[in-house]
Amino acid sequence: MGCIDELEYEILLPATSIKECADYIKRNFKEIYYVQQGYRIFDTYLIGNNPIPVAVEDDDIIIPYVKPCHGCFVLRIKERHEVERLRAGK
Repeated sequence: MGCIDELEYEILLPATSIKECADYIKRNFKEIYYVQQGYRIFDTYLIGNNPIPVAVEDDDIIIPYVKPCHGCFVLRIKERHEVERLRAGK
């Protein structure tokens, strides 16, 4: 898949803390999966406090993404393959 910066994404919550990103996802989305730190998505390993909430809405995946020196962001990325993989528990 490649680097997050190479994907089309929408920033839902900019430059905040890991906790605020997790709380935002839990408050605003119904379909949530909890993964462990190091879970690989889009060839990127998620960083955060275990368990990390990852949401799905239609064909979009919503993740907390830590960008070193910039903070944590909540991103919405359209990617059916990753949504299906997350739902399948792989």
